[in-house]
Amino acid sequence: MFFFAYNILSIFLLVPVIFYHLYRSVSRGRPPAFRERFGLVDPTELAVIGKKPVIWLHAVSVGESIAARPLLKALRMQYPDHAILVSNTTETGRAISSTFPEKDLCIYFPFDFLPAVHSVLQSIKPVLIIIMETEIWPNFTREATNRGIPVMLANGRISDRSYSRYLKFDWFFRHSLQQFSSLCMQTKVDRERIIAIGAAPERTFVSGNLKYDIPYHPVQNEERAELRGQYAIPVDLMVMVAASTHPGEEELILSAYHELLATCDNLFLVLVPRHPERATEVALLLERMSLSYRRRTTLTPSDETLFQAGEVLLVDSIGEMMGLYALSDLAFVGGSLKPTGGHNLLEPASLGIPSIFGPHMNNFREIAHLVLQYGAGIQLETPEKLAETVRTVVTNETLRQVLGQNGLKMMRDTGGATKHHMQEIARYL
Repeated sequence: MFFFAYNILSIFLLVPVIFYHLYRSVSRGRPPAFRERFGLVDPTELAVIGKKPVIWLHAVSVGESIAARPLLKALRMQYPDHAILVSNTTETGRAISSTFPEKDLCIYFPFDFLPAVHSVLQSIKPVLIIIMETEIWPNFTREATNRGIPVMLANGRISDRSYSRYLKFDWFFRHSLQQFSSLCMQTKVDRERIIAIGAAPERTFVSGNLKYDIPYHPVQNEERAELRGQYAIPVDLMVMVAASTHPGEEELILSAYHELLATCDNLFLVLVPRHPERATEVALLLERMSLSYRRRTTLTPSDETLFQAGEVLLVDSIGEMMGLYALSDLAFVGGSLKPTGGHNLLEPASLGIPSIFGPHMNNFREIAHLVLQYGAGIQLETPEKLAETVRTVVTNETLRQVLGQNGLKMMRDTGGATKHHMQEIARYL
């Protein structure tokens, strides 16, 4: 009865979903890719897969795609005779996943419209579907289960903000959660929460956080100098990367930067909005504050005009975050000055780069706690403390080294989630 009602509703919602998706794609200057979203994958692309058994991994956007990387590497090594297909919902997620050498094919995830789901599963015929974090689509999971395809939730988590919402609609999610063959959750709390929403306890496990399994190494001076050369940044500047910033945060960061320049005359800022399509909006803000800047997309390999202290590199591209962390002396991780929920602190830590982050880390509470426990970063009590804290870090080389080394130690001490996930995957392959 539930699935019948859901499919009737999906017919009525299809038109507004199409218009919303079209508006979102056009406003961001990206193709809507309706063919793939209706389950029609180009036969020439499917030819890449051939007759190999297909492992399908779905990662909604950028964060999930990056978190899936250790698992993709392990799958490629463990199952070389299988084809690996990666799907994404967002355009930025697709752009990132397309660069992964482990995948054979990258597509957009279909709308949860029954004909679209039928079509894509019929053409791909996966032997296993792995869904990253908490992406629950009733038709997709049910149709896969009906076809005898195991569906596994990987790196599952239920954030504080989402939990009450999921509980309120547990009558909706319960039916879909029962379709999963396995649910690998990040923590014991995540396991308890998803069981409360409707997952089967006997199929729900604590497998750890795949994000802890990213490769780590201290950045050497030669590597840092080479990276800075690619971005026209002099090697003698003190570089701060403000990563994954959101609306309302850039004003606070640039105000702090302007204040810091009065005493830190060799400081340079790399500003990376979470969504690159906001670059024009951020550029206008830079102009209003009379800060000289250049966009990442205007830099060329032959560009001999180096940046100077007090200027800004505005990054309007994707897929370069780890390189930008590696060339920096200090990272501010955004989404945390405003109540957005924060972003991943493990990326700078994996390179021995000290991090500063704001008070709003609800979506990364466990990671933030670990970073503070190891002394790998500094959390601001209030956004107004940003300039003061940055000044403390950039003027104290010993502090930067200690924070960076603690981050590398944290990465060495944690991990193992990939191994636990692969043990569960082995039950189905």
